[in-house]
Formats: sequence, structure tokens, C-alpha cells
Amino acid sequence: MTVLSSYADVGAITEERPNYDAMMTEYAPFVKRIAYHMISRLPSNVQIEDMVQAGMIGLFDALKGYDVSKGASFETYARIRIQGAMIDEVRRCDWTPRSVYKKSRELSEAIRSVEKVQGRDAKDSEVAEILELSMEEYYSLVQDAAGCQLLSYEDIALAGGSNDEYKSSDFNEPYKHIQEENFKCGLADKISNLPEREKLVISLYYDEEFNLREIGEILGITEGRVCQIHGQALVRLKARMSEWVDGDAQ
Repeated sequence: MTVLSSYADVGAITEERPNYDAMMTEYAPFVKRIAYHMISRLPSNVQIEDMVQAGMIGLFDALKGYDVSKGASFETYARIRIQGAMIDEVRRCDWTPRSVYKKSRELSEAIRSVEKVQGRDAKDSEVAEILELSMEEYYSLVQDAAGCQLLSYEDIALAGGSNDEYKSSDFNEPYKHIQEENFKCGLADKISNLPEREKLVISLYYDEEFNLREIGEILGITEGRVCQIHGQALVRLKARMSEWVDGDAQ
């Protein structure tokens, strides 16, 4: 029996109370995979054990709350709840120093400034020059800034606490739904206009769910360089989606 295959066997086919202990054990590798996938874009002082623990809480909530009649697969539903629990944990503890948020804003402003003047993608060297940083300092800042940003559509949708299609309140808030759809379309457009290598890394990481090491092997570059490209893509997206990310969307 494969991971994420037994929910129907245990919960839906039989009318007995599901064996949550056994199911938690079976799905634990799924939680760990999500945790290791997310940890690479979080602050370096975030511990994988904390992410796994939060994810297991999300898994338990998913096992109790899943309703097969809603149409979504358990894998999809569980992923939403697990990621949401992990993001809640990051936001609750807020491992990121306040200075990093300040520098992140300065980085986004510098990228916007260059792209507005030049009418093209900002080069790393141009942004570093504006910020009066060496390239080594610049890439360190990019990594820190990327770590404090939850920029994917799924992350932002979940950031308030595991939002998903099962919440009845979603059906009572059409404006919220329109906002989320507009954001999703806007983000997709900005991703499609990223520099090719950044766009490829984003696709491999978020769509194909390869980790940074695997992406490096695919592209023939080091994991560290993939981390730089991934971070650069995130801060560029933040700069281009500033009206949404900064909470100023209308």
C-alpha cells in the first residue's frame, strides 16, 4: 500500500472509526518530504524538526476533516493542511530578525528602481551597486530576504491559517475569491516574465517539486547557485507584485 492510498481503505470503505495512529505513521514520510521541500526557502535558523512537528499536526487535522464528497483528493487536501500548519508555525515564531525585513524592502525597491529606469530585468550587479554591496554580500542578502518571504500563491492563500476549499466561509466571500483569483493570475503573469533561468528554477521547484540539489543536477550547476537563482526570482517577484505582497492591493 502506497502513501496516501489507504485513506479510502481505512476511512471511507469501512464505517469504523479510522485508525489515526496507523495512518499518521503511514503518512509521516509525506509530511517530511513537504518539510524538507519548504525548509530550503526559510530562514537558516528554522529547524526541520519544528516543521515536521507542525506538519504532523496539520496531517492529523486533515485526517479528521477530510470529506471525500467534496471532490478533492486526500493528497491535495492533506498537502494544504500540512503546508498551512508549517507556515503558521513560521509566522508564530517569526525567526526572521526585523533587520532582514527592512533589507528585504530595500532590495525590492532597488530592483523596481532599476527595472523602471532600464525597462528590462534588473541585473544582479546593478542592484548590488545601488545597495553599495559586494556580490557576495548581495547574494547573502538575497538568500536572507527570500527566506522571510512566502511568495507562492499557495503560501499566501494559506498564510492566515490553512485556508482551503473545504471552509464554508469561502462560499460566503465572493470578493475574497475574486481577489485570490486575480492574485493568482497576476503572479502567473509575473512568473512567465521572469528571466528564463529563474523561471525554470521556479517551475522545477514549485510545479515539479524537485529540491534544490536535484535542480542543480538537472541544470548542471551547484546547489548554492540554484539557491541564489531561486532567491533572486523570489525577490524579483516581490518587487513586481509589491501591491499585493505589501498588502496594498485594491
